[in-house]
This record gives sequence, C-alpha cells and structure tokens, in this order.
Amino acid sequence: MALLPRHASLRIRLTFWYASALGLMLALFAAGAYQLLRQGLYREIDRQLDSDYKVADELTESAGKMGELVPRQAATLEPAGNWRWLEIWGLDGRLLYANPEDLTIALPHVPLPPPPVAFGPASVQLTGAVRARVLSRPFSVFGRTAIIRVIRSEEGLQYELQHFLNSLLVLLPLGVLAAGIGGYSLARRALMPVSTMVERVRTITAERLGQRLAVTNPDDELGQLAAVFNETLVRLEASFAQLKRFTADVSHELRTPLTAIRSVGEVGLRERRSESEYREIIGSVLEETDRLSRLVDGLLTVARGDSQLVKMNVERFDVAALVREVLDCLSVLGEEKHQAITVDTPQPAPVNADRLVLREAIMNIVDNAIKYSAHHGTIRVTVGVGPDTVTISVADHGVGIAPEHLDKIFDRFYRVDKSRPSGGAGLGLSIARWAVESNNGSIEVSSQPEHGSTFRIVLPQAASDQAVAAPRVNGAAIRGAAVLTMSK
Repeated sequence: MALLPRHASLRIRLTFWYASALGLMLALFAAGAYQLLRQGLYREIDRQLDSDYKVADELTESAGKMGELVPRQAATLEPAGNWRWLEIWGLDGRLLYANPEDLTIALPHVPLPPPPVAFGPASVQLTGAVRARVLSRPFSVFGRTAIIRVIRSEEGLQYELQHFLNSLLVLLPLGVLAAGIGGYSLARRALMPVSTMVERVRTITAERLGQRLAVTNPDDELGQLAAVFNETLVRLEASFAQLKRFTADVSHELRTPLTAIRSVGEVGLRERRSESEYREIIGSVLEETDRLSRLVDGLLTVARGDSQLVKMNVERFDVAALVREVLDCLSVLGEEKHQAITVDTPQPAPVNADRLVLREAIMNIVDNAIKYSAHHGTIRVTVGVGPDTVTISVADHGVGIAPEHLDKIFDRFYRVDKSRPSGGAGLGLSIARWAVESNNGSIEVSSQPEHGSTFRIVLPQAASDQAVAAPRVNGAAIRGAAVLTMSK
C-alpha cells in the first residue's frame, strides 16, 4: 500500500492492485511469448543452415579437385536484407572458397573467425553491426579435410523480434489502462451497496434506531454485513429502550422515598409535637431512608455487575452449609408471619463459587419467598446433588406468578403488581440472576397462580479431590447479607 497515499479510497486501492496484478501477468505473458518466438525463429534459421550444409556438402563432393575452388572476391556489404553464403576453409586457416552468387547484393570480404570454431550453430557480429548465424562442420574430399561454413543473415529474424517487441510496448500499456478503467468500474459497482449503507447509517441517530439497512442479497458478504448491522441496531435499540426504562424507573423509585421523607419532615415541622410523636416521625423518616439505602445498594450492585468490576473470590465450599446459614439469618422474618421454613440438605454439596455473591442470590430468593407467602404458610428449601450439578430449590405456597410474567421477573425494576405495598424496587431477582450466572450457574422458575412458586439455582459441582471450605459463622458473612426486597 506504500505506492498509494494513505487516504486513498478502497475503490482506488482495488483498482490499483487489480491493474498492477493484471499488468504483471501481461508482462510475464509477453516475456514468455517473446522468448518462445525467439526460440522458434532461431530453430528455423538453424534448420535452414543445416539444409544449406547438406546441399553444400553434396555440391562439394561433385566439384572436383579442391584446387579448383576460387577464393572469394571483395565487394560491398549492406547491413539489411536476408542473405546467405557458403565458405570452405582449410585446416591451416586459409579461405579456399566463397560463394556469394545467391545473394541479391554484393558482399565484401568479411573476416569471420577462422577455424577451429564450434561446430554447432552460433551467432556472430559482422562488420557494420550486422548479425549472422554460422554453422561450421568438417568434410573430406579426395583425402583432404576442410571445413564447410554456411552463413545466414539474422536481419529478418531481428526484424521480426523487434516488430513483435514494439507491438508489445504499445499494446501492454493499453491493456493495463483498459484493465484499470474496467477494474475501477467493477470496483465502483461492487462497492456501491457499501456507499448506500454508509449514507443510510449516517441518517440513523438515537431517535431513529428503528431504521434498518436494506439487504439486497443475504448470501453474499455485503448482505451479511448489512444483516450484522441490522442485528447491531436491534441490540442498540433494545439497549436504549432498556436504558430509558431504567432511568425512568430509577427516577420514580428514588422520588418516592425522597418525597415521603420530605412530606414527613414538613408535616412534623408545622406545629409543636410531643416526644412520642417526634419519635414516630423520625422512625418514618428512617424507614424511608432505609428503603432508599437498599435501593441505592441494589443499583450499585447492578452497575458493578454490568461493568464487570466485581472481582470474584472463587473458593470451594459446601453450599448446603451456606443455605442453612442463610435460613438462620432469615428465620426471624418467617417467625413474624408464623411461617414454617423447612430445609432438606441430605449430604454435602461442594461447589466452586464466590461465597458472598452466591449468598446474596440465595438471600434474595428466600426473602422473596417469605415476603409473598401467606401467614402460617410453608416454605421448603432443598439442596440436591446430581452427577455433575448441585441444585438449590426454594418452593413456597404463596400467590404465584402468572405465565405472562415468568419470562420478565428477572428484568430490572419489573414488578408483577406495583400496587402491593410490600413490593420492593424490583431489583432482587435481577441481582440474584447476576450472582448465579457470575458463578457459572443458572436460575429458573416455575409457578402457578395461587399455588406458589419454585425457584431453582443450578451450579456445577466441584471436583471431589479438593477439601470443602469450612462454613463461616454468621457474623463473618453478615457484611454480604444485605436483603434487597423484590416484588414478583
């Protein structure tokens, strides 16, 4: 690409490399054709020299005595024309005979190298830049040995080669120019969909994410590129829509406790009140403040999960012990509603996970079951160990979830019934799913309205060749046990 400026368009680059490649191929073809033509012409002139030698040999045998051969006479030589002649040389280097009679022009005495010479055909330079092809072979007549030398001009051969070379020098640039024009036209036509896509993409803004690129041919590369752009736009549109909903929900959720705090404060300051009344007002403020703190904590957890800033402290431990630890912390909430919480953990269930992150997920699921189960209800928690997995199941007999809500309850700020006073911010299950999936697990739910719900957390089982980490005491795990309420 160094031959082109850095700002050159893709169309120009494609045209340049197409024309360069084709020009190189044409040059190689021309060089090969020139070489083949040259070899063919030299083979032809060598064949003619061989024929001349045979004729000269036959004539020499019938000529008589060698002494009757007459030396060649001097004449003038023209540098052009197709001519040939015959020479007979003695072994002493004396020219015995020369026959210029077949020539159309007169020849001077041209001193060719005397014998000994190579017997095969060879090209020589004559006086006046005239080139000739020479064939020398010995012969014997009347007991005497001499050398027959037949010579043919290369002027015709050189003329043919020069004419062919001149044609190549003219046609080759024209071919490269035609290739460049054709290549530019092809590149322009091939890249036209890209230009169309560029112009269309320039018109897409955050307010017009619903637009899509036209996919002319979904099977070619440009069609696949347009399809990928459309898929990206779909994801961007969904992300922007989710961001707008998230912003609106956050604004609404933050406004509610702040408005309540302000209202309680304004009412409390209108007139003098007793100490018990002030205590009640301050308690209401603290309750709303606690709700606001839980919401902010949940938002921070979600933000860290989205940005992948949470550093996972993976260790091997018994998740059954962790489940019992969580139930010990939340049992007081169940006692307030006179609920029966049973746990079934028949054997150790080793997993490799971040204990605090996974604890938060289990905490949210169990708290959710307590919150939406009726008074005197039953909640059953089961830990099962399979061949390769560990399953934590939390089943309640609460209000249940309608089928149309099952695929949305893990979305942020989604609440099945926002009118319920016990409803939280709608972040608990979203955080639970993030916590489980961050530990290479999965979470699912099955439910029937008015019959309760069952949440299942499936985690990969740890290898059996490692020791299970000792359970932590409640105090050591309390810092990760903030309960974030969540509404179905």
